[in-house]
Amino acid sequence: MTDAKSPLHIDIVSDVMCPWCVIGYRQLAIALKANGVDHEIHWHPFELNPNMPAEGQDMREHLIEKYGTTPAQSDSNRSNMTARGEEFGFKFNFADGFRMHNTFKTHQLLHWANKQGRMNDLKQALFAAHFTNGRDLSDDSVLADIAAEIGIDRDEAAAVLADQRYATEVRQEQQFWTQQGISGVPAIVFDRQHLITGAQGIENYKSVLSKLQQMSG
Repeated sequence: MTDAKSPLHIDIVSDVMCPWCVIGYRQLAIALKANGVDHEIHWHPFELNPNMPAEGQDMREHLIEKYGTTPAQSDSNRSNMTARGEEFGFKFNFADGFRMHNTFKTHQLLHWANKQGRMNDLKQALFAAHFTNGRDLSDDSVLADIAAEIGIDRDEAAAVLADQRYATEVRQEQQFWTQQGISGVPAIVFDRQHLITGAQGIENYKSVLSKLQQMSG
């Protein structure tokens, strides 16, 4: 259990290609602030599209292929997501030609950033790079640039991506969470035992946090 001396441990299993991961995180951040909860957030890797080719895929085509989404449904979903993003201070730019990419290398870079205490900063930068600015997160040079933009050494970031020194560790962590039953994201685990999936809304997160505060009190 958590107590006044230890921050609430929060694990978030996520992919930077997941728009609901942005929304869910922003909702949670507001709830944490409102409830005055001292906390630690730990991001963990998940690939929505592990078999996607290097060149990626048009988002509209991808959703039709993967979920059977019609063009009208796709447009409606984009409009809804854009509105939700604005509500929570995040700008989604779903322009024509917006592409999805495989994120295994982004997870390796995040793993490395975590060793420097910069994982959350990089995660937010990657969300913005992809959804707001339409940058290609499958491109090593783009990823190294993003690392540099938040003050991480670009040359070292490029080296991490080139030699994939953390590939095995990231694969092992992905497998761990899959073995825990995680099949979709965001998946948020509070205090290592209370799982909530999806973007549940500020009030639901506040309710969960209040119960955890009562349990630890």
